[in-house]
Amino acid sequence: MLPSLKKGLAGLAVGLIGAALALGAQCLGWLDVPENLTYDLRVRTLARPGAATDRIRLVLLDQKSLDWAKESFGLGWPWPRQAYAPMVDFCKRAGAASLSFDVVFTEPSVYGVDDDRTLAESLRAMGRAVLAASFARSDGSTEAWPAHVPEPCFTVGGDGPLHVAGVAAFPIPDLAGGAACVGNVNVSPDADNVYRSFPLLLKFHGRYVPSLPLAAAMAENPEPVALAPGMLAVGPVRVPLTPGGDAILNYRGRGAYTTYSAAALMESGMRSAEGGQPVVDPADLRGKHVLFGFSATGLLDLRSTPMGGVSPGVLVNATALDNLLSGDFLRAAPPWTDATSTLLLAVLGGLGVTLLSSLWGAVAVSAATLAAPLALGSVLYLQGIRSGMAEPLAGCLIALFLAGTWKYATEGRRRRFIKSAFKQYLSPKVIDQLLLHPERLSLGGERRELTIFFSDLQGFTSISEGLSPEELTGVLNDYLSAMTDIIHYYEGTVDKYEGDAIIAFWNAPVDQPGHALLAVRAALACQGRLAEMRPALKERTRADVLMRIGLNTGPAVVGNLGSKERFDYTMLGDAVNLAARLESINKQFGTYTMISRPTLDRLGGAIPVRELSSLRVVGKKEAVTVYEPMPAEEHERRRDDLAVFADGLALFRSGDFAPAAALFEIIAPRDPAAARYAAKCAELAAAPPEHWDGVWTMTSK
Repeated sequence: MLPSLKKGLAGLAVGLIGAALALGAQCLGWLDVPENLTYDLRVRTLARPGAATDRIRLVLLDQKSLDWAKESFGLGWPWPRQAYAPMVDFCKRAGAASLSFDVVFTEPSVYGVDDDRTLAESLRAMGRAVLAASFARSDGSTEAWPAHVPEPCFTVGGDGPLHVAGVAAFPIPDLAGGAACVGNVNVSPDADNVYRSFPLLLKFHGRYVPSLPLAAAMAENPEPVALAPGMLAVGPVRVPLTPGGDAILNYRGRGAYTTYSAAALMESGMRSAEGGQPVVDPADLRGKHVLFGFSATGLLDLRSTPMGGVSPGVLVNATALDNLLSGDFLRAAPPWTDATSTLLLAVLGGLGVTLLSSLWGAVAVSAATLAAPLALGSVLYLQGIRSGMAEPLAGCLIALFLAGTWKYATEGRRRRFIKSAFKQYLSPKVIDQLLLHPERLSLGGERRELTIFFSDLQGFTSISEGLSPEELTGVLNDYLSAMTDIIHYYEGTVDKYEGDAIIAFWNAPVDQPGHALLAVRAALACQGRLAEMRPALKERTRADVLMRIGLNTGPAVVGNLGSKERFDYTMLGDAVNLAARLESINKQFGTYTMISRPTLDRLGGAIPVRELSSLRVVGKKEAVTVYEPMPAEEHERRRDDLAVFADGLALFRSGDFAPAAALFEIIAPRDPAAARYAAKCAELAAAPPEHWDGVWTMTSK
């Protein structure tokens, strides 16, 4: 089976498994907690005001209001009911669209019946006041609709699944008569006690009962209500419902609603009645829906919302009224949406990790896969759709984990083998590239242009004879380690060690566009490092340790050559042989680093060189021009001598051996190559060749 096909099938399999496990966890309810957490995070991050947000005003009986009443009137809690009357009167004079009390007055005032009747008169004069009632399944005071409570002021057509209340607690008769209608405030939170949905309508004793927000909207503008499966229509507004009959709240964020303390509105009402200047501008309440509730901690009406922390309970009702007036309750995404996104993203994540060889590519795919459910859930939320996020996230996480495990179990073994087998010979950068293309490790070779490096220590056979085996091993290990580190630093591949000799090459197994420059820089760095080590090595070997290096660039066959059971990553070809010859030819010129013309042509002038000679090596008919590279500072220091050498070389090539010898003699004491040329010129001057082409023919390897 093709490797890519095998990886693709593995990725598909782990994606399907991840999606199946996530779907199963969702069905079992195991993802409810993380789903709620991710949803609440979306709400806190993405909540925005709606079209009707500015039509809502909150009046909170806070600690400041309690302190104000105590200090100004000596009133302790509970307040007399008539204390609310100035607030109701002020809302009426300001032209508020409605005034809703998120307080269930189930007991007569402790201050007497006249106290209740005073507030009832203000409510009746207001005309659009809504009082709260609590409808529940089992906790309540009556199972029938009391005669003293106003009937719901709207008609309902159609049918659909709604909450059914068995009992209810209504406001007392002395107050209920002053209200335009009553609305339910008994709302159940989710299992984690956070309020995310809201029942706008329920059934009780054969009647359709509005919630407090729906009653407030109807107090301003009664509209017919129509029910259908999954939908509640209030006039032109369509409200999507959950299967249980709830609307999903679209929270507006913290501080979305203009809020006043109860003390401010009560004081404004009293000042207005006396012809004074109110604390609150009446124009700010004109046409607004005012909701009154408790926020003082001791009054126990604090609720948990997706916005985090606790909020006054009236905020939940205000959000529902805002959503109703704005027509933008959230709607639940179809169940297939979450299942489809889970399946697609899990499969994509599994395929991405298994198919990509690059570690960073796999990391990028993993990050993108995990970010996709977050992005999708956020985009849908902004479109008014509540979708699942935990389910696709779980599917992606499981698929990515399984894909990573499979990859570690299969490709990880191969990667560990490659690193173990080649860490002695390849630089970490080259190994990383090889890991991306492990197919290059198959038995066989390929033709590539290489820059080949051969090095050998001068006279090391004689040096080794004076050392014990332990001393010889220690010297060689230190020397080879230092040189290998440099070759690896310059991204070279060490082919093999042959005693003290090092054979290396560049541009395989991975492409290296600047391979010749890397190789020559490595050679000069090796010479520099050996010069630093030479004093310490001399103490151990009792001789100067010098190294000759030959470099050539050309085509060669490189690859895993050998048998199926045992093979080496090595190279073959004439270019390889020439590099070996150049290393040994250094002896003829007294030099220690020699490169060929093909290598020079690929340096781009980055390293200064001097031309040494045109050579005809043993076994080759064509001449090879060779050069000595050197560090820039050395080239500058020897500039004058190198100019003399170049002039002498020109005379040598033209066959003017005596003048050439004279020039070479000038610098021979400090230039071994010039000394060799001086001797060669004297030899040729004594017995001039019959045919001279300017090429120095080597007579030995």
